[in-house]
Amino acid sequence: MDIMTGVGLTAGIIVITAMILMGGDLHMFISEHAMIIIFGGSISATMIRFPLSALLHGLPLGAKFAFTMSRLSAHDLVDELARIAEIARKQGPVGLEKVETDEPFLAKGIRYVADGYDLDFIRDNLERDRDNFLMHLDEGSKIYRAIGDCAPAFGMIGTLIGMVQMFANMTDPSKLGPFMATALLATLYGALVANLFCLPIADKLHGKLLDEETNRTLIIDGILMIRDSKSPTLVREMLLAYLPEKHRHAEGEPVPA
Repeated sequence: MDIMTGVGLTAGIIVITAMILMGGDLHMFISEHAMIIIFGGSISATMIRFPLSALLHGLPLGAKFAFTMSRLSAHDLVDELARIAEIARKQGPVGLEKVETDEPFLAKGIRYVADGYDLDFIRDNLERDRDNFLMHLDEGSKIYRAIGDCAPAFGMIGTLIGMVQMFANMTDPSKLGPFMATALLATLYGALVANLFCLPIADKLHGKLLDEETNRTLIIDGILMIRDSKSPTLVREMLLAYLPEKHRHAEGEPVPA
């Protein structure tokens, strides 16, 4: 679970709600007309931008990865692959059949080695799997960013509609207040949807994409070296290159200057 995403959203909602309640009633900030223009308009524009397949893959995948973390960090993956290489050296590929891991992508690679698939098949299949996953995650980031870009614009459209309605009814003072409230609330809703939800999630997904690309490429290289019967020490040393310099050394081991 990615705690920071949930904490950030909760804190933002609490701050906005507190400011509303400190200056008035929550009901005065609810407008069906503003909700229709913001959510309806943003979703409609996003549907024009992206094909249905991208929406069906990107939205749920993006929502899932915005609130979850990878099961294993890059450093954990290096240790795990070195351990697997040690098992393969002592017991051969057959020994990998009993190896269990919490990382599904790594489990797939282990199964390929245990089943005796050749090097090219393993490389092509895992790289295709990685690229498809990253493509869908990138689609999710782009979709949330698109909604975040649209929401303030439709907030302005809602404001303009409310202003037109207000000026068209200047002879009836009782209608001026509701139309002005709708106009301002549309801008408020657009800003909140974009800056508290969609754009932060898009940025979070972009960061997750970079992490997943590193982790899955690391796994592919490790699996290929294990398939090629490389020693556990060599596997570890080769894969440590994926880590930042300060994370390449065991705890308590001095880092070279």
